[in-house]
Amino acid sequence: MIERYSRPQMARLWSDEHRLKVMLQVEEAFLEVLAVEKGIPAGELRAFRALLQKSVSDEGREKESRSQHEVIGLLAAVAQQVKEKAPKLGQYLHYGLTSSDVLDTALAIQMRDSADLIVAEWEEVASRLRALARKHELTWMAGRTHGVHAEPITLGVKLAGWHAEALRNIERMKRARGLIAYGKISGAVGAFTHVGPAYEAQVCAKLGLKPEPVSTQVVPRDRHADYFHALVLSAAAIERWAVEIRHLQRTEVLEIEEPFGAEQKGSSAMPHKRNPILCENLTGLSRLLRSYEGAAVENVVLWHERDISHSSVERVILPDAHIVLDFMLARFKGVLDGLQVHPERMKENMDRSFGLMFSQRVMLRLIDQGMERLAAYELVQKSAMKCWKTREPFRKILEADPAVAKRLSKKDLAACFDLEVYKNAVWEILKRGGVS
Repeated sequence: MIERYSRPQMARLWSDEHRLKVMLQVEEAFLEVLAVEKGIPAGELRAFRALLQKSVSDEGREKESRSQHEVIGLLAAVAQQVKEKAPKLGQYLHYGLTSSDVLDTALAIQMRDSADLIVAEWEEVASRLRALARKHELTWMAGRTHGVHAEPITLGVKLAGWHAEALRNIERMKRARGLIAYGKISGAVGAFTHVGPAYEAQVCAKLGLKPEPVSTQVVPRDRHADYFHALVLSAAAIERWAVEIRHLQRTEVLEIEEPFGAEQKGSSAMPHKRNPILCENLTGLSRLLRSYEGAAVENVVLWHERDISHSSVERVILPDAHIVLDFMLARFKGVLDGLQVHPERMKENMDRSFGLMFSQRVMLRLIDQGMERLAAYELVQKSAMKCWKTREPFRKILEADPAVAKRLSKKDLAACFDLEVYKNAVWEILKRGGVS
């Protein structure tokens, strides 16, 4: 991923240098388990640990270019450095293993650690959503369906829905973390021909992983595809909220705005512009991440016990997806921290539909007064259509309709247009959304 959309901590987890170190950590854990049987001295294990603090990437890459094999290149570089201080260890380095034992187990560690960072970021987003929902629990605005005024809601209710979705993403990422935290030390084709299952169990335990129940030469990629879907749904949630903010920032609406810095410029040509570029950026990055999911699913299907058609794909999509999602969560936190809310504009926009948002309450009141439902619907709809056309207040049109006046007094009708009634469910919704 380009530096523009990378944050240091997540980018470090997916750097080549860190990847090689994690691969060596897998080798180290295996050597520690093997040491008792093969008599590898403790001093040699200490020498190997010291090597983990050094960079072997350049030498490993140089040897990879000759062998055309990444793991062999790395092992050759390591063997050369330990041959004098740790000859016994060098003898048993990678003993009975195949490349995927190291590669897939290291990849599981990278994804597990990345999932921890993403969960932590999600929890910070959820905290901000919770605070905003409480702050705006009674900030009234138009609820919209199809982009058209529907019924009144509060901004707090909208944000409670976002918060509930954030909680689902946290739970989903935690589940996905558990799903991906599986390693394999089962050797070629997963047959445990040279190293038994007991070794695998001990190595995985040292690394904080579980052994893959039945591996081939690789950890089955349905795990990776399932995990990847959690990343995609995380990005989709942020995109959904970013699109909502963009809609509410349109000039004709202008109920909410993303942050706009004191020295920020919106357009090189038009000085007045305040464009929702942060949220537009989040929309674009979500598209990018989502486009990778098909490739993650394609990786499930490999030839026989394995091929390497998945490898080149994962080298691109896994680092990019984690780095992008980490960036998106951080950017959305900034949007929430600087979110500008305009309650007066919300009230003004509610008035633009002349009270039509209360049409269902009028219909239900007529039903309560004994009118058949379809008749009540048609009676209210007739007045609503007149309101759309004449732009007269809906309540005034209803009061002038004899069929309505026959069943509802002015006091009854006024009660239908009282926002107080809508408060009853607000706190229950916030509670259900985990806000209060």
